[in-house]
This record gives sequence, structure tokens and C-alpha cells, in this order.
Amino acid sequence: MHYQRTFDAIITTPLSLEDVMAGELLWGTTKGTIGCALMMVAISAFGLLHYPHALLILPFSVLAGLFFAGLGLCFTGMVPAIDSFNFPTFLFIMPMFLFSGTFFPLDVLPRWAQNIAWSLPLTHVANVIRELGLGRMPADLWWDLVYLVAATVPLWVLGIYLMKRRLVK
Repeated sequence: MHYQRTFDAIITTPLSLEDVMAGELLWGTTKGTIGCALMMVAISAFGLLHYPHALLILPFSVLAGLFFAGLGLCFTGMVPAIDSFNFPTFLFIMPMFLFSGTFFPLDVLPRWAQNIAWSLPLTHVANVIRELGLGRMPADLWWDLVYLVAATVPLWVLGIYLMKRRLVK
């Protein structure tokens, strides 16, 4: 963004800043969905996904991609320089990655850590994908969806606001 001046070049076209940010959100979502689809193909080759429930992972990956694209846009709008991306990575992304139940069950964590883990968005994403991949649809799965939908829209708005504030000088 800073060195290549990509956004500066795009904004000189008839596109508005909101159009460019919406494109960024949709591109991030598309990359996440493509990555999910490729992983599903690889995992299916080992016979680990239970169809037809596993097919619901793809539309869910669009929602997860929208959430994390909005989160990335927020971080991009907040950090002052490219070197500062280490802070959100080490303070938020890595702990979320480690304590979201992707590598080990949340039951092995102390109760206070489980409560923190359930407040993290990746925990809900991992829970939905695990349940759908195993061919299960428990009744409480809807809470994970509600959490992600409720958190995604404010992230979009905040991300676009932060990027406008950063780019419009």
C-alpha cells in the first residue's frame, strides 16, 4: 500500500474509496474460500470428510472469509507502517490460532482459558467446520453462526472507516 501506491492508482479511476475497500473485502473472502475448497479436496482424498454435511463448509467459509477479511482491513487501517503488522500478529492472531481448539480440544484448558477461547472468533469457525466435517449438526451450532454474523458487519464498517481515515489525508 505504501511502497507500490496501489490504492492511490486505483482511486484515480472512477471507483470510490468504498468500492475499493469492498473489493478488498471480497478478494480476501474469495482467497479464504478457495483455500478452504483446496483443503477440502486434500482432506477428502484421505476420506476424512463426511458428506453431504461437509458440503456446507464451503458456504460457511464465505462467512468466515468475510469476517477475517474485515479483521485484516481493520488491522491495515490501524497499523502505522508495515513493520507494525507484527503487533496484531503476535498479540491477537497467534493466541487466537493456538487457543481456538484447532490443535487440541478446549476441554483440556482451565475454565478461565476456555471462556477466553470461546470469545475468540476462530474458535467458532473451527467448531462449525469440525462438526460439519464430521457429519454432525448439533443444535448449538447456530450460536457460532450468530456470533460470526454479528461480528462481521461491524468489522466491515470499522475496517472501511479506518482505511478511509488512513488513505484520505
